[in-house]
This record gives sequence, structure tokens and C-alpha cells, in this order.
Amino acid sequence: MDICWHCTFCCGARQAGRRPRLPPPYSARGKGVYRTVEAYRCGTLGTVPAPESDGREEARRQPYLSSLTRSLLAIIKRAPSAFGWCRTRWSCATLALELRARRGVKVSRETIRRWRHEQGYVWKRARHVARDDDPERVTKLARIRSIVEGLRPTEALFFADELDIHLLSKIGYEWMLRGTQTEVMTPGTNRKNYLAGALNFVTGRIVHVVGERKNRFLFIDLLKALDHKYPVAKFTTVYVVADNYRIHTAKAVEAWLAAHPRFEMVWLPSYCPKANPIERATGFVHDKCTRNHKRTQLAELVSDVVWHLKRNGPWRYKLSDIYDTQEIDQAVAELAAARKLRAA
Repeated sequence: MDICWHCTFCCGARQAGRRPRLPPPYSARGKGVYRTVEAYRCGTLGTVPAPESDGREEARRQPYLSSLTRSLLAIIKRAPSAFGWCRTRWSCATLALELRARRGVKVSRETIRRWRHEQGYVWKRARHVARDDDPERVTKLARIRSIVEGLRPTEALFFADELDIHLLSKIGYEWMLRGTQTEVMTPGTNRKNYLAGALNFVTGRIVHVVGERKNRFLFIDLLKALDHKYPVAKFTTVYVVADNYRIHTAKAVEAWLAAHPRFEMVWLPSYCPKANPIERATGFVHDKCTRNHKRTQLAELVSDVVWHLKRNGPWRYKLSDIYDTQEIDQAVAELAAARKLRAA
């Protein structure tokens, strides 16, 4: 068998007790190959040090890359339409084209994706938010917080809201095999019921009623259920916190409240769902019952929702952090001082 002269040279040097050295003609070139062969012979192939670099090339590239990433950051902070694109959101390919048009540099979309991740950006869904600009926002939030802090054993506090139960399933994420996609059949004709619920802030339990229409009678049914479950013998005052939806302010509701003076309505700020803790509970109803459901009958779906409210819980949520701002602290202190003056 023919043996490579280089292997013979290395083995001979080791047998003589010397460290093998490369012949001069080959010492200036191919160092990576010879270093790998030597490491293999010595059994240290996995620990071969990387070729040393003086860092000058990286130092030259770094300011250039930083300049490109800064340009990319300036582009993504503005809408694509501001640069003439007929689209509402950026994609990696579009960002690469825009960066090429502005800087004359051709960068792949995967490089753009890597830069986005390095800058802390991720690709995820947006969410709807409402404008929170009620001029009486601070006053309303301060009143709710003062009721919570001064709630007595003979008083009950509820946060009320309505929930739409659609036979047409809400679509959401779930585990699927790669390359497949779960199919949820549409009902053909969508049908829906409505659930009105009131969250007891102390116990975390939800009192609810279900109806075919979301109107003033549904809300009155909820008030009647509260009146039945929390009798006047134990609770002299019942606070019901709700938004300004028209079914809560209807004349029929006002007439019912006038006939039941222990019930007192407390209004949330307009367009401020974060101030209502029951919003979180109704969100769990969708996650556990209505999202990706396979029910074909509306009655079965409603039964799932009712069973969830009975079986799970309680939902002892705290007030949102929007109740803890400095201006609301001041408003709560003013309300407490006014109550002391009235008591005196």
C-alpha cells in the first residue's frame, strides 16, 4: 500500500520524539489541511483552534452592516404606503426591495428576517384596540376603585357584560401535524344566542342568563337573577358595573332599577374594556368553548358554555393597572374626603 509522504513524515517525527513540522515549501499554504491531518493523527480533531484573525475585516464590515440595519429600522417604522407600496404591512421581500432601492445593496429576504429577529422584531398577529378618550375617564375609574376599597359585607359588586355565542366557529390556533391543517365546517346559516353575565368581584363567580336576542330584556333578566341569588336579607346594596351600551340605559331598565332601589348602576369609561375584569373571563369562554368547536347544534354549544361557567372558576381577577395611576389616586383621595365631610 502506498503511504502519503506527509503521513510518513509526521509518523517519523513522532517516533523520534519530535513535534512534526511541515516542510518549508508547504508551510505558507494549505495550513488548514495540514492542521486538520495533524489533529486527526493526535486525536484532537474536535478541539482544533480556529484560524486567528486580526479582526480588521470584521471591523471594516461592522459599520457598514450597522448602517444598513439602521436604514432598515427607519423604513419599517413607517407604513409601506409612505414609500409608494400598495400594501398595509411589510414583508421581508418587500423590505429587501426597498433597501435595495434606497441603498443600492442587494440583500436576501432571509437576511432581512435575521436582522429583524436580532433587532427584537417578531412576526405575530395584531389585535384590535378601542380609543380610550372618555372625558370622565378618571372620575369613573376612581369611583369604581373607591367602591372596591370600601366594600362592606352587606354590599355586593358585579361587573356585567354580554357575550355572543355563534354557531359559526371562531378560528384559532391548535396543534396540527406539519403539512396538514384542521378543517372546521361552517354551519351554512349562522345562528347565535347571547349570554349576559355578571362577575362577583369578591367570590369570582359568574351569574348568567341566555337569550335569543341581545336587548334590554336580556339585561333585565340578568338583574332579576342577581336579585334572586343575592337577596335583600343579606345584601342591602348591589353595585352593577357596566358600559354605556344602549340596552343598559334603556327606559325599561331604568324603570326596573327604580323599583329595586338597592341596585345601583356604576358606569365604565367609554371604549375602555380593560377596566372590566369580566372581559378576561369571557375571553376564556371563547378559548375553551367556541374556538374551533365542532358542534352542529346551537343548543349543544350553549350547553358547553354554561357547563364551562359552572365547572370552571372562580375567576378572582384584580383590577387592571389602569386603576393605579397617580391621577386616579388623587381622585380616590378626593372622594374619600368628600364622604368624610358628608358623614360629619
